[in-house]
Amino acid sequence: MMNKKKLEFHPLEKSRWKDFEKLFGERGACGGCWCMAWRLKSADFEKEKGLTNKNSMKKIVKTEVPGIIAYYENEPIGWCAFAPREKYVRLENSRVLAPVDDQKVWSISCFFINKEFRRKGISTELLKAVIKYCKSKKIKILEAYPQEPYAENIPAAFAWTGIPSAFEKAGFKVVKRRSPNRPIVRYYI
Repeated sequence: MMNKKKLEFHPLEKSRWKDFEKLFGERGACGGCWCMAWRLKSADFEKEKGLTNKNSMKKIVKTEVPGIIAYYENEPIGWCAFAPREKYVRLENSRVLAPVDDQKVWSISCFFINKEFRRKGISTELLKAVIKYCKSKKIKILEAYPQEPYAENIPAAFAWTGIPSAFEKAGFKVVKRRSPNRPIVRYYI
């Protein structure tokens, strides 16, 4: 049984890059992604899987905080990525995830949880940490694009954007649903 009091959350800054590498492993979380899937056009992402994506994320970390790392007993166990919506070029052409309005939002794009810590509520705890961080930076609106599970036990590869129940538990509300399985949710700070 995991003691949630032993969880800690820290922004991914240069000083924590080694922890990010350790969490993502040699494969870069999911097939060389290194959390770059939403930041690149599809063709560019496919070309850059692996080391190029890793180096691109490392460069981002030198100038900004692209997400929060969860730690359990000082070991990195989870990740949640966020950034201003305009940094995620894959959202530009999506009809389903098109902007809801003209308000400036920060988008939560991705989760990665160490296999042994999945299904323990880490995603919700990460979201609470993201909210706390964003409050400190005076960010007003968080937006996300979770995937409705199509089965009770969906493969992790299909849950990387999060599932609606985790967002609901963290206080997010559905603001738009252009697809039955892909709501747009927001948290107003």
